[in-house]
Amino acid sequence: MYKKIAAISLIILMITILLAACGSPATQAPQQPAQQAPAQANVPNPGPPGEAINLTGDPAAGANVFTKCQACHGKEGKGGKANPGSDAGTIPALNPVRETLKSSDPKTFATNLDLYIEHGAKPTGSNPERAMVAFGDRKMLTPQQIADVIAYIISLNP
Repeated sequence: MYKKIAAISLIILMITILLAACGSPATQAPQQPAQQAPAQANVPNPGPPGEAINLTGDPAAGANVFTKCQACHGKEGKGGKANPGSDAGTIPALNPVRETLKSSDPKTFATNLDLYIEHGAKPTGSNPERAMVAFGDRKMLTPQQIADVIAYIISLNP
């Protein structure tokens, strides 16, 4: 009895697969041309979030750490420094930070920022003059310093 049910089920499955594969073009939905995602000015290098996202950052201490970031991102993160060869043409501002990095969830917002600080980033473009340094991977900042600068950047973006 079970063998008959299994055989019938297998036949029904095979017929269903064949009908789906052989459907006429008139009954299929027209295919839309693939849409390309807009170019992003800066994408973090691959890697997981660092230990900093598990720490409590101090925005005041982060303001002191941010002095290392000002050479590229400008005073108070206002950005605008030229980056020839990049698609955006400038280094991104952190005040305000790009909307795609923001989140109402503080942990997500911190993680989004952490990925750049930990692993750095290379801007899209033919030959960007500047790229984000991997401060965490290169041990140029401690996890606490990264947590502090993340807290500072978040404080600039209420």
